Amino acid sequence: MNASEAIKDRPGGGAPPAAGRWRRWLWLPVILLAIAIAVWAGLKFTTPGKRAELGAGYAAHVICSCRYVGNRDMASCRTDMEPGTEIVTVTDDPERRAVTASVPLLSSRTATYDPEYGCALDKP
Repeated sequence: MNASEAIKDRPGGGAPPAAGRWRRWLWLPVILLAIAIAVWAGLKFTTPGKRAELGAGYAAHVICSCRYVGNRDMASCRTDMEPGTEIVTVTDDPERRAVTASVPLLSSRTATYDPEYGCALDKP
């Protein structure tokens, strides 16, 4: 009996016993991805996600008004942020006269300056 005949005689169709263990491990990334999506959706569409959206909108509007209505620099405008909004990241686009505030992975809002109306939040 040679090696190929010995493999054919094995129970389980000739696959080595370690192959079954590797097939089980292939499901691990799929399961982890599904858990990550479920956690993100749980945060995004519940109270924490709504608070993130509110915080991003607040920060974008306040910083835009400070920057373009009050004519202050960004360093000065960052001091106007309320305590608890440290997680909100704010970026300025001077060409568009817009300020974008975002909470990582949850929300992003942009406020744009209009000389006639002041700063207004864009639609989400």
